[in-house]
Amino acid sequence: MQELTNLALESGQPAYRGQQLFDAVYRQKIDRLDQVSTLPLEYRARLVEEGWNVGLPTLARKFVSSDGTVRYLVELSDGETVETVWMPEGDGGETGDGSEAGDELEAGTDQERVSWRRSTICVSSQVGCAVNCKFCFTALLGVKRNLEAGEIVGQIAAVLRDQGVEPPLQRVNIVFMGMGEPFLNYDNFMKSVRLLVEGVRIPESRMTVSTAGIVPRIRDFGQEAVRPKLAISLNASNDALRSEVMPLNRKWNLAELMNAAREFPLRTRERMTFEYVLIEGVNDAPEQAREVVELVRGMRARINLIALNPGTELPYRTPGQERVLAFRQILVDAGILAFIRRPRGRDIFAACGQLKRTVEVAPASP
Repeated sequence: MQELTNLALESGQPAYRGQQLFDAVYRQKIDRLDQVSTLPLEYRARLVEEGWNVGLPTLARKFVSSDGTVRYLVELSDGETVETVWMPEGDGGETGDGSEAGDELEAGTDQERVSWRRSTICVSSQVGCAVNCKFCFTALLGVKRNLEAGEIVGQIAAVLRDQGVEPPLQRVNIVFMGMGEPFLNYDNFMKSVRLLVEGVRIPESRMTVSTAGIVPRIRDFGQEAVRPKLAISLNASNDALRSEVMPLNRKWNLAELMNAAREFPLRTRERMTFEYVLIEGVNDAPEQAREVVELVRGMRARINLIALNPGTELPYRTPGQERVLAFRQILVDAGILAFIRRPRGRDIFAACGQLKRTVEVAPASP
């Protein structure tokens, strides 16, 4: 907002022109500056002459799952692409306490289930990813560049317009869990959060950011005045195993990560969320569940269990449902709030860990 106000002032315009530009870009989601009807024609023409332009990224391809999930291949101004996923409301989404944004979660008993109608957008923060988690498709791409804050928000705005949804009239949750590690693009990620709150009118309470464990940024994030909820990708119960599946652990080990998590300043009724991808024969044994219990003992925490989403390019397999349920039961018996995340969009490569700009799936008609 302040940048647009400064732009107006430098052009000899009153400060309120910045607000008009801000509203046009982030609330009206205009494509061209000549659509800003609140600005004088002369000022619009001047902005164009000076080389300023606006607009949303291109939704280059669109894939629709049998469960209603939509995966978008989003083309940026330099021709690079990222993926953004839309998970619609109204198809039985459930979570244990009605407080968590993200993929739809299914608790183990009817007593724990709470109907929760909302739509969720899973947004990317980098072109590719540098973290190199061994069970994730995106890691196969490497990382090409960070996204600018406008490109992060642009994904969301383009999807909202395509879906005909307008916050705050309709509830939308945002999860920064797409391609990339948000905390390795921290400044642009945080700027996008502020733009979403001020411009698109999505409150930070309806956003969640997932990190693989960038410990210094976890500490920075806890000091932010405006911040989404935090989810930490755990995925292993000891250092040897976590270093195998998440090489990042060699830089910030479990002791450092868990210390940062324990010291994180949770808000009233907020819990620290840990995500745990279950991989058959790797990290899904009962003894590993018991190690997880010890890791989070005494914390105000919740654990989302995610059965590995399959892919032919990865050397891992999805555990059977009985192993997933047994793992969860050990956590529940220890008094830990634990959930099994229902996969969304597996058939179009839109599920957790599957984003790799796959184009072999036949696109649905617009």
